[in-house]
Amino acid sequence: MEAVLDRHIEVTSTVRGGRPRIAGTRITVADVALMYLRLNHTLPEIAGRFDLSPADVYAAMAWYYDHRAEIDADIAADEAFAATFEQEHPSLLKAKLRALSNG
Repeated sequence: MEAVLDRHIEVTSTVRGGRPRIAGTRITVADVALMYLRLNHTLPEIAGRFDLSPADVYAAMAWYYDHRAEIDADIAADEAFAATFEQEHPSLLKAKLRALSNG
């Protein structure tokens, strides 16, 4: 099965931090998994939105399930980084909107 996936999924250290992605694109396996599993987009919707073949998005999900722990750890690390960044660099716009709504 891995040989078939290799036609659709590639890992290049200089693109998207070396994360597995759909061949010839910058769309990672994690991107597809998040859209499918958390945002409830169907795989045909994802394929259509990003001009991918159905085989590409199904291969991405197959890769995800074969490497789930690793990809979930990458997603969790990204989310932790974003949360820390948001705490350390609060949004000036959010603060202004909060001040306006409080009166």
